[in-house]
Amino acid sequence: MISVNPKEVTPVKLQAYLQGAIGPRPIAFASTLDENGNPNLSPFSFFNVFSSNPPILVFSPARRVRDNTVKHTLINAEKTKEVVINVVNYDIVQQASLSSTEYADGVNEFIKAGLTMLPSDIVKPFRVAESPVQFECKVNEIIALGTEGGAGNLIICEVVKLHISEEILDANGTIDQHKIDLVARMGGNWYSRANQGLFEVEKPLTTLGIGVDAIPDFVKESPIFDGNDLGKLGNVEALPTDEEIAIFVKEDFAIKAVLSADDIEKQFIKAKEHLDNNEVATAWKVLLAKQ
Repeated sequence: MISVNPKEVTPVKLQAYLQGAIGPRPIAFASTLDENGNPNLSPFSFFNVFSSNPPILVFSPARRVRDNTVKHTLINAEKTKEVVINVVNYDIVQQASLSSTEYADGVNEFIKAGLTMLPSDIVKPFRVAESPVQFECKVNEIIALGTEGGAGNLIICEVVKLHISEEILDANGTIDQHKIDLVARMGGNWYSRANQGLFEVEKPLTTLGIGVDAIPDFVKESPIFDGNDLGKLGNVEALPTDEEIAIFVKEDFAIKAVLSADDIEKQFIKAKEHLDNNEVATAWKVLLAKQ
């Protein structure tokens, strides 16, 4: 067994140890507004419920380890004292991950992640319509735990209204743990699906993904692709060039056969197969290939 003094390892390595050892961690998909009313949406895995009467949720947007800057969510919560915490289930995990991309101030992560803004009843921040449970919250207190990179900021939230999709309820009106299909964070790229086990989600690019809003409508409107598929497609820095697509079509006999059939549904199904194998670049080439 190794023994580690937190003061003798880098913050990055210490963070990796902590996140790898403590899990699965539920995810607070936090929606806020800035002072000018611009929406912000980001997931946080330092999160849990700490009281039922009053109903208290606590999550912690940590200072960035690499440069000691703070998240827009923290700034907004300090200014407006309101937040909506949406739970993340398997159906939206790729889109939630994409929303964590560090887009510039003022960029709407709802649009980038392809999620729907749903007006709240009491607080001003929007709910995530695709989330099966949404908590409208007032911020009671924010406790800074340090001033260096990696330091957390406990945002103590009181639930003032919650919304539960009827689709996840059982015959007794309680939440069915299979139907809600929650996911949680582990270390590295690993997540835990509560009713099945471990799976991987590639971390968003250090550069900016194009976002779901940049995906052509003919792809977004196809019933073959779900939200997770769109989240994967949006997490690329750029679309393949015409030259890259031409080379791919020339060398791949399977796509030649699909294109020869002149069947767009078969082309989409082929792209879906590549997405299921996390071959996102290839999926894009299939989608954009022409006969």
